[in-house]
Amino acid sequence: MTSLLIGRIAAAVLAGSTFVFLFIHDSWRADNLFLVPDLILCAALAVAAGLPSAIAGRALTVAFALSAGVFMTSVASYAVDGRLGAPSLAGAVAAAAFAVWLASRPRPTPAR
Repeated sequence: MTSLLIGRIAAAVLAGSTFVFLFIHDSWRADNLFLVPDLILCAALAVAAGLPSAIAGRALTVAFALSAGVFMTSVASYAVDGRLGAPSLAGAVAAAAFAVWLASRPRPTPAR
């Protein structure tokens, strides 16, 4: 299995689980500060996972980095309230790890 395929699968799982989380925890409210950022990260991960291979690696790296930022902000929001947002923490760690991993993999050089 290639690293790009693993990244695509991880992006789909992270986007899907975040989207489902919004329903399970009744997060479709106007007062939910993270509704729009969560929807944006779901869309970014889904779009990046579906792009052609030539640009998917870079797009997945950016989408995972964006997701890590959203999830880290969510973790900090929970921490301010004295709680641990375990799902947000798991998402932040996973997104950051995939962003670093995809950014560090070698890129093929284009033919001239």
